[in-house]
Amino acid sequence: MIGRLRGILAYKSPPWLVIDVGGVGYELEAPMSTFYDLPDVGREVSLFTHYAQKEDSVSLYGFLHESERRLFRDVQKVSGIGAKIALAVLSGVSVDEFARLVQTSDVTALTRIPGIGKKTAERMVVELRDRAADLAGGLPGRASLPNDPQSEAVIALQQLGYKPAEAARMAREAVADGDDAALIIRKALQSALR
Repeated sequence: MIGRLRGILAYKSPPWLVIDVGGVGYELEAPMSTFYDLPDVGREVSLFTHYAQKEDSVSLYGFLHESERRLFRDVQKVSGIGAKIALAVLSGVSVDEFARLVQTSDVTALTRIPGIGKKTAERMVVELRDRAADLAGGLPGRASLPNDPQSEAVIALQQLGYKPAEAARMAREAVADGDDAALIIRKALQSALR
């Protein structure tokens, strides 16, 4: 398995690049996040790589930062997502921004990334939420995420399709002392159905 390459950047044209390592040219596919920071052709570069072998092909992907490679691998663990969408994610948002979107369950923003529809974005949120803080190696903004039951209920109601103001009103009217987020959500939804 090839984990890292260091050599001379011989060619770059998104999404492809070639690195000359001791006279051997390695062709890699890379996200735009990597292309933005590549040196000029003819300069030395070092990339983390991901080697993928399928029945009919072998692919090599390159990333300037380990966090990008980790996100690329984690996104592909979501059911129905392959390398093409994982590259689109990295081309559309930074690792930190993606982790924030997943942590805050911002499905709308995720669907703005090319190739990601609403169902895919929802799967990403559900399947990656527990790992979101680790995607970027621990986000400094993690502590600012809501940890009180009413705020958690508001976010959950938004995920169910309610507008932010409406979700806040529903949670505010349903909350009572000692309620956890699940109870607030249940009471808010019962009130909405009346």
